[in-house]
Amino acid sequence: MFKQLDSAASTGEVTIWLEGHSHRVPNTLSVAAALLWLEGAAGYRRHVDGSNRAPLCMMGVCHECLITVDGEPNRQGCLVPVAEGMRIERQWRAL
Repeated sequence: MFKQLDSAASTGEVTIWLEGHSHRVPNTLSVAAALLWLEGAAGYRRHVDGSNRAPLCMMGVCHECLITVDGEPNRQGCLVPVAEGMRIERQWRAL
């Protein structure tokens, strides 16, 4: 579904913490892109009915990428770049 552009080649990696587990990801990704890169759309969020819910526009318009970053809920993951030591938690319940 998503492909990293050659012009956005990583210059390094950072360690992020997803649900208490550390992962190394390219430092050029947004939080939403990092989660999609690590686990795909099935691991992002859930609808009220339990079906998968994932980012749609990846540019801050749709709000389907809401996630908790460093303890702050409802952050737009597509607009937040990954950073060393960042702690990310999924918001499993739909709003």
